[in-house]
Amino acid sequence: MMAGNRKEARNHTPLAERMRPRSFDRFYGQEHLLGKGRIITELLESGRLVSLIFWGPPGSGKTTLGYLLARHFNLPCLFFSAVLAGIKEVKEVMAQAENHRKLYGQPSILFIDEIHRFNKAQQGAFLPYVERGDIILFGSTTENPSFEIIAPLLSRTKVLVLKPLDEAALNRVIDDALQDEENGLGRMKLTLTPEARRLIIDQSDGDARRVLNTLELAASLAQGSQIGLEEVEEALQKKTLLYDKNGEEHYNLLSALHKSLRNSDVDASLYWLARMLAAGEDPLVIARRLVRFAAEDIGLADPMALNIALAAKEVYDFLGTPEGELALAEAVIYLASAPKSNRVYLAFEAAMEDAQKGPYEPVPFHLRNPVTSLMKSLGYGHGYQYAHDYQEKTTIMETMPPSLKGRKYYQPGEMGMEKEIKRRLEWWTKIKEKMMKETQSTEAEKNEENEKG
Repeated sequence: MMAGNRKEARNHTPLAERMRPRSFDRFYGQEHLLGKGRIITELLESGRLVSLIFWGPPGSGKTTLGYLLARHFNLPCLFFSAVLAGIKEVKEVMAQAENHRKLYGQPSILFIDEIHRFNKAQQGAFLPYVERGDIILFGSTTENPSFEIIAPLLSRTKVLVLKPLDEAALNRVIDDALQDEENGLGRMKLTLTPEARRLIIDQSDGDARRVLNTLELAASLAQGSQIGLEEVEEALQKKTLLYDKNGEEHYNLLSALHKSLRNSDVDASLYWLARMLAAGEDPLVIARRLVRFAAEDIGLADPMALNIALAAKEVYDFLGTPEGELALAEAVIYLASAPKSNRVYLAFEAAMEDAQKGPYEPVPFHLRNPVTSLMKSLGYGHGYQYAHDYQEKTTIMETMPPSLKGRKYYQPGEMGMEKEIKRRLEWWTKIKEKMMKETQSTEAEKNEENEKG
């Protein structure tokens, strides 16, 4: 290629691609994989490569790590995007890899970007080639492999978890780009103000590619030799939040909201609510989580919590965005500040366990409704005691199956309304104990009279 053509190609190649590390010493932020005794170091030192799944957020270095490994082991690397390539094209390449191994005795690396986009049948097509050693499979994904990769393929690969780049790693990425004269911005002799650097890093979500894209655009906007806050703000325009409504981050943020509510942290709960809404989450998904939280983590400590959560859902249905979002915020504040109890949840879980795992317990005859004369003749309803016929409005009639007699599921706590419910249950227990003693005393008197008679 002529010098002029090389320069033109360089001008049109994004900075993030030009600055892709070409050696492990410039691969930053994943020291848990590359340090002494870590898995990548062990692979390099052993000289034996295995199939790998690179799982991590955008811009964490998944593709780069695959390229560096292929380069180190000097193996042919075939790159495919699961978004652009179909399984037909992949099968053709795998057949070529099979022939290559027969001819040269070495496998080829098949790198599938966004491997989770392939369905189960498509993923299954890789298995025989991986098992025979025709290919070493590299797959990159932003989704949890446990949910997105079929088990047979997952068992034949090693999953490497890449983390978002921390501040130190991102600073090194920026410094390299500003200093590198061949591939970076070094020829422009630019400096970056501390405030501008801080903003680039804060808005990156640990994504090196986003850092370099922002830096490149800000550099093109700079009038002099300095990139300042104004150029970075103009380059950013508006932060695009890291979020996938169908992916793991969706569940991570729901979990953060739920756990902040459970921890009675109003401010953190409001932040996670705002984070999800700003990223485009369906507000009704949030509303459903609030209703669940009210039942699961507040329960009868504050019975109003469930009503408020349901009301927030109805208000949002009625008003929509943005006005309806205030109802969600109101509910979040109420739920976070409400007294907490999971006693209803635990009680129902215990009862459900008995119902599902215990022996089949027929309904006692005295609790059955004798709707026909035949049922009545069979003993349905015999011995039933109608609570309203008694002054105390309760009876000592047993309503549990015989094998569960005396079983206690609900144990109210001391928080909020549950303290009052506990007092009520203790009151009912005392009344029933008193009625039991009176019944036993009456029966004893009758037995005594019968013996005298």
